[in-house]
Amino acid sequence: MKLYSYFRSSASYRVRIALALKGLPYEYAAVHLLRGGGQQHSEVYRDVNPEGLVPTLEDGAHTLTQSLAILEYLEELHPSPALLPSEAIDRAYVRSVAFQLACDVHPINNLRVLQYLSQTIGITDDQKTAWYRHWIDIGITSLEKKLEADRRVGLFVYGDSPTIADICLVPQVWNARRFQISLERYPTITRIAGNAMELDAFVQADPSKQPDAES
Repeated sequence: MKLYSYFRSSASYRVRIALALKGLPYEYAAVHLLRGGGQQHSEVYRDVNPEGLVPTLEDGAHTLTQSLAILEYLEELHPSPALLPSEAIDRAYVRSVAFQLACDVHPINNLRVLQYLSQTIGITDDQKTAWYRHWIDIGITSLEKKLEADRRVGLFVYGDSPTIADICLVPQVWNARRFQISLERYPTITRIAGNAMELDAFVQADPSKQPDAES
């Protein structure tokens, strides 16, 4: 397998965690989203992924895009260790957490959105940071309330083993810390993220550990 990734990309981060949890080796192909105007816009990469986004996963003759679709693909093809619960209602719960993070919170603060705000609308860096913090705070606040009230929460979002919910949670926590957002008001989220970072798979997938990582 070959993964086109950018070390700071939340979506790429998710796939790296899943691959590590399942023990699947892969070739890392760096796509720098800022260098040279963004390597994702190059004709060479657009031939791989017409969306011009990361991650892209090549598995033999198959090319997959969109991180959540890739997670589901890996789960179906390599079901052990399981990243989804066995019961339908619990799978729905895990997916709801994953989708809240990946579909409601992350897209508002995606690089394309932030670049449009600064380059097209012309907001300042301080205003851009305020935008980012505002939407992250709203998303994490509602998720904290959801998790602290659910009896299925254990060491992780569901029980004591990581699922796709934790795979989506950890990159968002990393982003929050990168933008110096205080997480003191979110003890459940910080506890779960801390437990995840005790596992080698999450450590291996961390942005700082990637070949294209920058200080």
